[in-house]
Amino acid sequence: MKFRDLRADEVECRVSTCKSTGCSLLLYKDARCDMNILDETVGIMGWKRHHELINGNLFCTVELYDSEKGEWISKQDVGTESYTEREKGQASDSFKRACFNLGIGRELYTAPFIWIPNGAVKMIKQGDRYTTYDKFKVSEMEVIGKKITSLTINGEKSNEIVFKWSEKQNDTSSQKITDVKQRALLDFCDENGLDINKILESYHLKEICDITERQHLAIIKYGNQYKDKWGVS
Repeated sequence: MKFRDLRADEVECRVSTCKSTGCSLLLYKDARCDMNILDETVGIMGWKRHHELINGNLFCTVELYDSEKGEWISKQDVGTESYTEREKGQASDSFKRACFNLGIGRELYTAPFIWIPNGAVKMIKQGDRYTTYDKFKVSEMEVIGKKITSLTINGEKSNEIVFKWSEKQNDTSSQKITDVKQRALLDFCDENGLDINKILESYHLKEICDITERQHLAIIKYGNQYKDKWGVS
């Protein structure tokens, strides 16, 4: 049995990490999305679910009726608790994970790394950490062969595009970073005790404007792991 791909309006965005330079996002689906797809694909009488505790962990089993074999086919997975409602969070999470096992929304695992730079998102400093109250939505998403091939994300309030990516486009990883990203990168270096001159030297570059998108992504993602090499003396 093959389930259809998720539509853009069925995909949610969650802020994953926040820094002074911006934030990263993760894509996810909610339990209602899974229930709707199950209903439309096999009918409300064609599937069932139940939960059970195993070694203190809540598992969900989702079963689909195979009319050819005349039996129920099941997939099971465990959930993790939410920060607000433990039991409800575990039940919902285990159900969504079991549905991933069935193939519903599995394309979300192929999403690209999503980074929203400061300027496109409002960062708020709380003590030594950064956070944001901005929310985002997926406005466009193309899936081919259970793989996301293009993705556009907008700010929920502004409705402005804050992230746009396509596998079909010419490779933009060799393009130079924008002025906004240059300033954000300098802030990132100051915040994390990194020397931009050492970074430029390691990439054999003369100016920060020579940094490419691929190099910028690597610096943001792995900068703290190279403090022995890039750290301020």
